[in-house]
Amino acid sequence: MHLNALKGAAVIALVAIGVGVASTRATVTAAVPDEGPALQSVGSLTFAPDGTLFAADTRGAVIYALDLGAQADGGKTGAADVPAIDQKIAALLGSDAASIAVSDLAIHPKTRNAYIAVMRGTGADARPALLRVDGDGRIEPIAVEKLKYTKVALSNAPADAEGRRNPRVDAVTDMAFVNGRLIVAGLSNEEFSSKLRSFAYPFTAADPGTSVEIFHGNHGQLETRAPVYTFIPYTIDNQPYIIASYTCTPLVKFPVESLKGSKVLGTTIAELGAGNRPLDMLLYKKDGREFLLMSNNSRGVMKIPTATFGTAAPITARVTSETSGIAYETIASMKGVEQMDLLDAQRSIVLARVNGALNLSAVALP
Repeated sequence: MHLNALKGAAVIALVAIGVGVASTRATVTAAVPDEGPALQSVGSLTFAPDGTLFAADTRGAVIYALDLGAQADGGKTGAADVPAIDQKIAALLGSDAASIAVSDLAIHPKTRNAYIAVMRGTGADARPALLRVDGDGRIEPIAVEKLKYTKVALSNAPADAEGRRNPRVDAVTDMAFVNGRLIVAGLSNEEFSSKLRSFAYPFTAADPGTSVEIFHGNHGQLETRAPVYTFIPYTIDNQPYIIASYTCTPLVKFPVESLKGSKVLGTTIAELGAGNRPLDMLLYKKDGREFLLMSNNSRGVMKIPTATFGTAAPITARVTSETSGIAYETIASMKGVEQMDLLDAQRSIVLARVNGALNLSAVALP
């Protein structure tokens, strides 16, 4: 697995990426700096079609656009299965599996290699790392401090506070690149705190975001504080939309055009069950039909047909049944899935926890 090629000092240099203070940074970098980024944390990842990797640093309240350069090359195309990848990553980083938390997984649009965002350690002592897995299953650390980059700050991120749930962690919950813009879900420090932000790329200005409101059928009320936890871009009648999911588990659509205002009310098209948090989404086609695949922390992996996303009746009243609106099928063969992305037209790549270990696996699309 090529896991022992790095010396301990080099590994520490990789993961102990310098700590900066977000308030002293420029809102936008228009030029590529001479030195690499000083990430304080690494969370959500997403790629642009040209291979630019966007990485959210919630602790620093910054989103970085990373030019991977030569570090994106050199491995076999694709991503192979790696059993107990958390243990292998921990060994590579000079740690143990219990101290490794995977933040996100994303597939490079050209090489099809898997990129994994990791935090090593806990609390204020946790440090970020970014790794690449190629088609031979070889795990390679990305020397983030050597990358060219630009960045944009989150001007109204929630406070970085101690406590049971630090709201800064949810400053960015998911991202996607759509038609030259980076769409970012998360929380702000404002009264109507749930936000969808839209940044033109290359970055030119910070976006305070649009406050998003939804009707939550299981709760029977309008909500503005719960963040979107995962979303996908989607097209309805040739218009771009965001299909988003929240805790407990409403499925909601927002026209991208509506993100230019200060506040928007989404259209709830499904209630997929209480006591559940969505984790990740992907869109795929099989046998001439299109589906949304969504992993969850307590309701397994859902397969949701997209054919009625444009015509589904809005949910505007309390839902008294367990689920309502667009129905789903539970994929019994996909258990413990925490992160996933589309590997190719036939397979997804997933990070799934099985018998305590986190495995990276290519899985046939259901």
